[in-house]
Amino acid sequence: MQTGASEKTGDPCAAVLIASSAGGVQGLTALLRGLDATLPVPVLVAQHLNRSRETSIVAILSRATCLKVKLAEDGERPRPATVYIAPPDRHLCVRDDRTLVLTREDRVNFARPAADPLFESAAEAFGPVVGCVLTGSDSDGARGVEAVKARGGTVLVQDPETAEFRGMPKSAISTGKADLVLTLEAMGSAIDRLVRGRPLPRHR
Repeated sequence: MQTGASEKTGDPCAAVLIASSAGGVQGLTALLRGLDATLPVPVLVAQHLNRSRETSIVAILSRATCLKVKLAEDGERPRPATVYIAPPDRHLCVRDDRTLVLTREDRVNFARPAADPLFESAAEAFGPVVGCVLTGSDSDGARGVEAVKARGGTVLVQDPETAEFRGMPKSAISTGKADLVLTLEAMGSAIDRLVRGRPLPRHR
């Protein structure tokens, strides 16, 4: 299903942001599999992770994508064709100088890491970005997509009918800010167009 699309053009988006929660590892696997190794921007991911145990998400996602996958580190500058995962119990944000920062500030939507701080700070630092909201059972990301749109970015949302948990996609759609509602398999090609400054196809 594809809705809300327009022939949007302009400067290429400077980063891809992804929000996911319950069911998110499977969702991220499907999405990242569709991204090309020459992706010219970084991918920043806020996946709700259990803070009490070591995560295996890097190993799992690395097997599914040709992109480099790593846990984000405080102070590093994100590089193209690299996926940065927020570590457990840390919010991943972006400073004004476009370096990454990890914080232990209060949980947002009962989560740390959470999507809203990432989306808001990245939109402020980068300007136009692609914000993607995937499966999850709460409303995290809804406030963030409004920040993405306010800075000229584009919002892609997983079709709730295809999501393992529909809460996050439905909350993002309810903001009225979604540019496209897509299957995960279709999201990769839309991201590729946006980060290369190509127009999105028009759909009814």
